[in-house]
Amino acid sequence: MKLFSSKVMSGIFVCLTFFSFSCSVKEKAEVKDYVSYVDPYIGSGAHGHVFVGANVPFGAVQVGPQNIHKGWDWCSGYHYSDSVIIGFSHTHLSGTGCADLGDILLMPYTGTVRTARGEQDNIEGSCSSYYKHENEIVTPGFYSLLMDNGVKAELTATERVAMHRYTFPKEEAHILINLKEGNGDNAYDTYLKQLDEFTIEGYRFSKGWSPQHKVFFTLKCDQPMKVLQLFNDDEPAAEGTLTGPAVKGVISFEKNPESVLLKVAISSVSCANAKANMESELAHWDFDQVKLNAKTVWNEALSCIDVDTKDERAKKIFYTSLYHTFIAPTLYSDVNGDFRGHNDSVYTNVSWKNYSTFSLWDTYRTLNPLFTVIKPDMVGDMINSYLGIYDQQGKLPIWPLVGGETECMPGYSAIPVIADAYLKGLSGFDAERAMNAMLVSSTYPKQKGVPYVMELGYIPCDKLHEATSVAMEYAVGDWGIAQMAKKMSKDSVYNEYLKRGKYYTQYFDKDINYIRPKNSAGKWTAPYDPFLSVHGTGDFCEGTGWQYTFFVPQHPEGLIELFGGDKPFISKLDSLFVAEGDMGEGYSADITGLIGQYAHGNEPSHHVAYLYPYAGEQWKTAKMVRYIQNEFYTDAPDGIIGNEDCGQMSAWHIMSALGFYQVNPSNGVFVFGSPLFDKASVTLPGGKRFEVVTENNSKENIYIQSVTLNGKPYEKSYILYQDIMNGGTLKFVMGNQPNKEFGKDVANRPVTAI
Repeated sequence: MKLFSSKVMSGIFVCLTFFSFSCSVKEKAEVKDYVSYVDPYIGSGAHGHVFVGANVPFGAVQVGPQNIHKGWDWCSGYHYSDSVIIGFSHTHLSGTGCADLGDILLMPYTGTVRTARGEQDNIEGSCSSYYKHENEIVTPGFYSLLMDNGVKAELTATERVAMHRYTFPKEEAHILINLKEGNGDNAYDTYLKQLDEFTIEGYRFSKGWSPQHKVFFTLKCDQPMKVLQLFNDDEPAAEGTLTGPAVKGVISFEKNPESVLLKVAISSVSCANAKANMESELAHWDFDQVKLNAKTVWNEALSCIDVDTKDERAKKIFYTSLYHTFIAPTLYSDVNGDFRGHNDSVYTNVSWKNYSTFSLWDTYRTLNPLFTVIKPDMVGDMINSYLGIYDQQGKLPIWPLVGGETECMPGYSAIPVIADAYLKGLSGFDAERAMNAMLVSSTYPKQKGVPYVMELGYIPCDKLHEATSVAMEYAVGDWGIAQMAKKMSKDSVYNEYLKRGKYYTQYFDKDINYIRPKNSAGKWTAPYDPFLSVHGTGDFCEGTGWQYTFFVPQHPEGLIELFGGDKPFISKLDSLFVAEGDMGEGYSADITGLIGQYAHGNEPSHHVAYLYPYAGEQWKTAKMVRYIQNEFYTDAPDGIIGNEDCGQMSAWHIMSALGFYQVNPSNGVFVFGSPLFDKASVTLPGGKRFEVVTENNSKENIYIQSVTLNGKPYEKSYILYQDIMNGGTLKFVMGNQPNKEFGKDVANRPVTAI
């Protein structure tokens, strides 16, 4: 939805524009307070790496507290274990395994003018402050902290504008603007200029995980600024304007105001565009109205799934998970449609809503299929964003982050997302253009390992680190291309990519029944230990041979055949969940949430518990899924077992709580697990609703006894996307003993192609 500039825009109008975030267009009845069930602290401890602060769904601005960056567990800029605040920045990552952003750091303080950040064990004489969690308030759209320095900071946001309210003790008040500091990146060019007594503009250009990241901003203050003192790092410089790699500025006031309001708007294009974003989205100074608007938007977004349960803790975990899925991707265009591309060119008047921060290697598995159900109106814009990146860099994105390609993680994971959307009949993008981008990207000569795939049908482990994982990820995408080509009547493409989609067979050693790396001579690597994991330089990406043996989500039937049928496959899958061995000293820290060698804390395992129905034993999936939900999703700061990964970890919980999961990322077949709630109602386009009703549900009654769809007996152990989107009622009758006949017949098992 495009926003139009108006200096008389009311808070109510801003609120209404935000309703574009809703899961569907529906009559505005009284909205429940879903926000009250969200605890943003969940995942802020351990290795969850979630964002803590204020934003609106998918907003470009994510304004929140920033700690001193101390390594991996500070990827979001904040960790629950910390006690030192260095300011409030306007961009953050949520749940990622790499650090970046933390742009435009503001720190309010009192006393003498100073600019130093200080160190964790010594912040004396610096701008930093200690803080305590009991002095924080954290809720969707709002963050508040009374720091130990006596200043109370309150934050809220629109899509592209942050609003700060600082309440000072009766001392000399200052606000530091720190453009040197980010969150693990390095600024190489920064700029500050005071335009008038109420306005400052600037920019921060940095390099980090994203190879280049440019943020322009305009800052307005409701109090007249006496002076903006400028510094090269901590060395005083001239007043007025300053550029350099580490520009800082300190705002001081004529009088000591008790309260100061700031508005900070950002843009990837220019300070002028940032100003236009502010004028369009936030022309007034009513902090409480912006806070209320943000809460309203979050309630509307979270209302897309209404759950009924007496278990308040389960509801808290569920809605926090849903909240996490609405943080990324992030909006990456201005109110006029402008944005800066990966090639550093500015694109103007773009017709779609452009997004970035796509953690595709993670999200193609569950979050993107979830979006096709609860956010189908947004899918076209996301795919157009991929295609825009294709135009800018010559291939589809791998892990794009606000203007740069990180090249992080194996595979070309935008491809299964596009194929899934097309096969489900979603519109809003050019299918022929998308297919061309998919074909070019899957044959791109500089894409790691692709030439080997095209020449040998596999990637030799002695030619590329993590070769086996890379190749098996490519096979997932290639299968999606094949199915999309089939629907588009592109027979030659279908035949070629169906063959490539089965290249996982090149790695299956039938003598030992494991996926096994193969060298350039076509021989199995030896010696081979399927328990071993060597992070970054081994044969598998963040995994082991045990885990990747089951990494064929696109074609489980073919994997079962390689094992020799249902019984040997089930036996091996059972073994996965009890296998114990030494992963070695160099194993990936991402391998967490272990059940035997199943690792729920990392994405390659996420489909594995749902493989049993393909061999006729759905009840084992029910048992395992319930165990995972009970053990690995809690309401504590360490309540997410691994990195949140931009919503993927939470999306698994959401889908599983509804009772089904899409194993193949590109076919719209949702495999039954074990529904968590008495009733869950999903709002769909056109005023439709899909209800999941569970009879006799309890912590003990985890097994499906029987199913009905719209009142008629339903024998299959899966449901199709179109059946969900047509609306209706799916009813599960549960019991404490497995019905081993449910889904046993071959005709009732999940299918790869539909």
